Amino acid sequence: MAASDPEWARYDSAADVLTLRVHVQSGARRTEPAGIHGDRLKIRLAAPPVEGKANAALRMFVAEAFAVPQRNVELVAGESGRKKTLRVISPRLRPDQAWAQDFCDAS
Repeated sequence: MAASDPEWARYDSAADVLTLRVHVQSGARRTEPAGIHGDRLKIRLAAPPVEGKANAALRMFVAEAFAVPQRNVELVAGESGRKKTLRVISPRLRPDQAWAQDFCDAS
């Protein structure tokens, strides 16, 4: 883990893989990062938690944020819960670092 990585994001430079630990709030007005919830990044999703819609919206949001195709975003834990772990393969952007800075400044 790099010194600048928040506790909810771990980047493995050798494998070029970023692991994100998130807490999801589905059914929100819009999809956006919304701060820190415990030791996880809180993400609001504008999708209901039914029939995999929230997971699909989460994968789409993360893919766009990190500038990767959706196939590079894997849900590795938490398919049916609010606490989820995602793997982002070969992220082209690293918005997690800016999010960490924004949310640390806000607290």
